[in-house]
Amino acid sequence: MSEETKKNQPGKRTRKVETVRSRAEKSANTPKKSRRLRRTASSAVRPAKILHRIGKREYYLPMPDNRPGRFLNKRRSLIPRYFRDAWAELRLVVWPGRRETWKLTVAVFIFAIALALLVAVTDYGLDKLFRRILT
Repeated sequence: MSEETKKNQPGKRTRKVETVRSRAEKSANTPKKSRRLRRTASSAVRPAKILHRIGKREYYLPMPDNRPGRFLNKRRSLIPRYFRDAWAELRLVVWPGRRETWKLTVAVFIFAIALALLVAVTDYGLDKLFRRILT
């Protein structure tokens, strides 16, 4: 579904998903902290995060909705960041249509057949060459 059709649907809110690439570019622009400072800061924040989670009562898992992937986006503290980022990237994929899929499938088969013929001809030629040299 293109961005234009998403915007035209009433009642649908779209939000910009931050990609791994944009996050990496943003983190490259921030000044580097020393390792000691980062370790101290992370250890100071850890108890606050736990209290925040308990305050929101996110220590239990509700049943997922009917929408696939909504469960992955809701429980950020329980799912590793890699899987959340991978899911966000997958949601940005524009899947090809039926016609394009058939074209690409035919192209793959033609390429595979051409490569197999090239390998077979090369194998046959080298076999004849080595037999002539050795005998």
